[in-house]
Amino acid sequence: MAMAAKARANVRLPPEVNRILFVRNLPFKITAEEMYDLFGKYGPIRQIRVGTAQDTRGTAFVVYEDIFDAKAACDHLSGFNVMNRYLIVLYYQPNKVTKKRDLDKKEADINDMKQKYGLGNDE
Repeated sequence: MAMAAKARANVRLPPEVNRILFVRNLPFKITAEEMYDLFGKYGPIRQIRVGTAQDTRGTAFVVYEDIFDAKAACDHLSGFNVMNRYLIVLYYQPNKVTKKRDLDKKEADINDMKQKYGLGNDE
């Protein structure tokens, strides 16, 4: 066990790898227990959040305790067939999610400053 932990410490992972997985193309009728059974095979899970709103159905976030468990789950479950649906398992990347929101905010700030200082686009 100690040798496995030491070997893991020396492994260099790609920068996109993290403990949070984003799962798409889930069957709408999958239960939390089935999710824990499926993803729990690869290590202890801290949290699973399944989308229930109209626009988030069929998606989930799975948070593992250890980054290596998350990597193993992503490697093995990506493309896995569950209830005749092939799972899409990705690493959650918050910078991609917030990038569009930040861009919209910056654009609104620029428009506010243009109005404040009387600058127009027709100049």
